[in-house]
Amino acid sequence: MNRKVALIIGLQAVLIIVLFWLLVFYGKDEYDSYNQAQEEEIATPNRVNQVKGATIVTLSKEGQKQSDIQTATLTGSQHQKTLNTLGNVISIDTLIELRTRYLNAKANANIARASLANSKQDYQRMQALNKDDRNVSDQVMLSAQAAFNSDQAKVQAAETEATNLNDTMRQTWGELLAKEATNESPSPNLKALLQHKEVLLLITLTSNSDVKAGESIIVAPTGSQTKGINAKFVAASPQTDTTVQGRTYYFRAPAENLRAGMRVSVEMKDTSANSNNIDGVTVPASAVVWYAGKPWVYKKQGEESFIRLPISIDNETNGGWFNRSEKLASGDNLVVNGAQLLLSEEFKYQIKNENQD
Repeated sequence: MNRKVALIIGLQAVLIIVLFWLLVFYGKDEYDSYNQAQEEEIATPNRVNQVKGATIVTLSKEGQKQSDIQTATLTGSQHQKTLNTLGNVISIDTLIELRTRYLNAKANANIARASLANSKQDYQRMQALNKDDRNVSDQVMLSAQAAFNSDQAKVQAAETEATNLNDTMRQTWGELLAKEATNESPSPNLKALLQHKEVLLLITLTSNSDVKAGESIIVAPTGSQTKGINAKFVAASPQTDTTVQGRTYYFRAPAENLRAGMRVSVEMKDTSANSNNIDGVTVPASAVVWYAGKPWVYKKQGEESFIRLPISIDNETNGGWFNRSEKLASGDNLVVNGAQLLLSEEFKYQIKNENQD
């Protein structure tokens, strides 16, 4: 009898243990979820609010200190309007060919001039001997005269050819380039073009804009993501761009990333008489965070609140971007360290709302 009772008690104990472990197994996930929800509700207060479509993040002073949130005060700045246009990298093959022909014509003129000096002396001597009791015949004198006249014609022909080539260069390439090309020893600027260290650009500007000596522009191959290239003004150009209407100018730029025939995009300051500077602020690059493919900044609105605002990156300056906006003004404080953390708080808020839904 005692043995039977002990067996029953043992079976009951085993059953109790099995039921206990089943309860633990099926209740563990719900218990963990409940505890986690309780902890998040206690540890993570709602720090994000939507006010009139704007996102505002609230963070206590202690939290700002712990997260190393730092701000910088915006100062007013001015920005000059820029002009955007197009241009071409042009080949100077025809300029080189005209220069070669011009120098050859000048060399031929010099050779003919030297020959003319000799034939002139011969003719003058033969003429004098002929007059002196006809020490030489008329035929010899006439032959000397013919040689003299021939050399005169050769000099004139070579000089005329050189002059015509010079005129062609001036009409095609402008006064400055023609002047440099007609020198036997090319200038440093022309030498850089001839040695392909630099390229020549033909830039078209609107009729109400102008450029001055020493001015520079920023160019880049159209459609490329390469850094802009600084190009220096050379001279006004007599050539035209058939695809863009306006006044044309020559610029020179390093040849490293530019090739003849390339189309280039141009950005330059607007120096026209009716161009005025724009008032605004410069947003430091360290303040910008990217969200949904767009740039944003956090502006401090109070001791513990920050509002996320969009900015423009159209006008880049040293260390940031110029912005003209009613929402950003001189004296505003932007977060320059910790902006990514504030954006993370927004993500947490969005995820929490999605889970609650």
